[in-house]
Amino acid sequence: MAARFTYSRWDGTQKGFDLDADALFDELNDDLLYHGDINSALRRLMQQGMNDRNGERMQGLRELMDKLRQQRQERLDQFDLGGVYQEIADELNDIVDEERHAIENATREADSSGDDRRAQAAHDTATDRNFRLDMLPNDLAGKVRELSAYDFESAEAAQRFEQLMDKLRQQLMQQAVDQMSSAVQNMSPEDMQRTKDMLAALNEMLEKRAEGEDPGFEQFMEQFGDFFPENPQNLDELLEQMAQRMAAMQAMMNSMSPEQRAQLQQLSDQLLEDMDLRWQMDQLGQNLRSMFPQMGWNQSYEFEGQDPMGMAQAMQTMQDLGDLDQLENLLRNATTPGALAEADMDRVRDLMGDDAARSLERLAELTQMLKDAGLIEQKEGRLELTPKGLRKIGANALRDLFDRLAKDKLGQHQIDRLGEGHERSYETKQYEFGDPFNLDLQRTVRNAIRRNGAGTPVQLSPDDFEIERTEHTTRSSTVLMLDLSLSMPMRDNFLPAKKVTMALHSLITSQFPRDYMGIVGFSETARILTAAQLPEVSWDFVYGTNMQHGFMLARQLLSKQSGTKQIIMITDGEPTAHVLPNGEVFFNYPPVRETVEATLREVVRCTRDNIRINTFVLDATGSLRAFIEKLTSINRGRAFFTTPETLGDYVLVDFIEHKKQLARGRGSRRAG
Repeated sequence: MAARFTYSRWDGTQKGFDLDADALFDELNDDLLYHGDINSALRRLMQQGMNDRNGERMQGLRELMDKLRQQRQERLDQFDLGGVYQEIADELNDIVDEERHAIENATREADSSGDDRRAQAAHDTATDRNFRLDMLPNDLAGKVRELSAYDFESAEAAQRFEQLMDKLRQQLMQQAVDQMSSAVQNMSPEDMQRTKDMLAALNEMLEKRAEGEDPGFEQFMEQFGDFFPENPQNLDELLEQMAQRMAAMQAMMNSMSPEQRAQLQQLSDQLLEDMDLRWQMDQLGQNLRSMFPQMGWNQSYEFEGQDPMGMAQAMQTMQDLGDLDQLENLLRNATTPGALAEADMDRVRDLMGDDAARSLERLAELTQMLKDAGLIEQKEGRLELTPKGLRKIGANALRDLFDRLAKDKLGQHQIDRLGEGHERSYETKQYEFGDPFNLDLQRTVRNAIRRNGAGTPVQLSPDDFEIERTEHTTRSSTVLMLDLSLSMPMRDNFLPAKKVTMALHSLITSQFPRDYMGIVGFSETARILTAAQLPEVSWDFVYGTNMQHGFMLARQLLSKQSGTKQIIMITDGEPTAHVLPNGEVFFNYPPVRETVEATLREVVRCTRDNIRINTFVLDATGSLRAFIEKLTSINRGRAFFTTPETLGDYVLVDFIEHKKQLARGRGSRRAG
């Protein structure tokens, strides 16, 4: 049964196209041509993002990270955790004063010892320690962070500091209990005992797993699942959730105002009298810190807003900030699109909105999309282009260049593959849009019957159409010489030149399959390139433009071919290198007479072998123009002085006109 379609007027809200592999590959095409590495191209696209065919923006990692930082700053600018808890600040100041007194006593004692070296060492140490104490931040979180890494002179001051940290850490642990039990502020003795039982069972699970035993997660959740509204599916999820809670509380403690800290102190005072509960929380905290060191236990935030937060809102804000930090770390370290799939997209949506989550989802799918389309594959840990992907690059390059041609021609300005002056090859092919409609009726009808079965009337569809192939009875052989010297990328000529090379290869292999095309890259020396190597070819980080060696290799390739022969050379430099008889390379800039003469001798050899040299020159200087004119006068080829913007037009139009002349010449001979 034929498909039915309905149509409606476009109102601007409809979505024309989803992002697919073809559109994605089009976006990567120039990057692949320039660098030749699908891994690098995907990373750059992942960083920069793109606009899809609907005009919608798929944000890249740079935009997403900017938005992420903006979300973090908005929270810090809105809310107020206020300064520091004064009693803790005073105690820290007392600890610092005690440490300064110990430093002074140690210095005085060293001075009175009569040992100059000891005295000097004591003074140096005192200077360093006093400097670090002088540079302590004013905020509580910063002061705690610096003193945690400080080497105390006074054992008493060190002990007092550790005791203070223990006190704050216990407050953190207690608030983690608050997050597990909404009734903690009115906790009955039975509730407290059940909480201790839960913590003991949780610590026991960790011990069992450390010893290689089954921790019994299912039984734990059956008994204590009501403590965990997130409903973790396994022990790892449960522990990560607990670590996130405790890390969030640690961050809040580091950034806390006197008001919020007073609330926490009141709650802690209620529970910390129970030593067993305290021990269980300490044990759990130590286990989680060792298991999840990346949670940012020492993180602090500088809130500068005016809106005060209650405890629940503060905890949620700290959780949001912690999740934003982890997401930023994931985005910063992602080297492949697949790594982004680790992000919790629902959480991204909550934190950053639907657009950001949708962009991140699409970025995570890039690699798989290209794999599913058969354009790339995984080999030895790296992504590589498949043969289909290689053909796609050439086809895209050819399409882009044809799109630039004169707009007074119909369609995409494809040349006629089949037509007058050609002979039938008695072969057929499936019709493709743009082909001349030389329909082979017998095969077309046979296709329709094979699809629908016998019977009349025969229902035809476009997929049934087969057309007759015709072939060029004239064959041409072409070698394209591509300049890979360092001046090409320095003058922004490399990408247009490589695109032309890929496009010409695609044109010849698809439209003139019986023609031959070879590729020679040249810089300090020349080398033969295969079609499979072409996408990954880049410029050489060496000086030298060795046309002589390039002509030599091109002539050797064409000596094995038949038909009319030509060399197409794309360059932006004069000949500055040539190969000596002993095989060594001679280089000199500016060009010297020996190099120019060696290059022109190869031109003479090409001319004797009836090889036409057509040269396309970018950024021609006066001396380069003079050399090219000399080359052309010897070879009787043609020279085109062009720009990167028009290079493709010149090369492709000239090649097509060359084919047409061959066809017309054959037609005239046959008429004669």
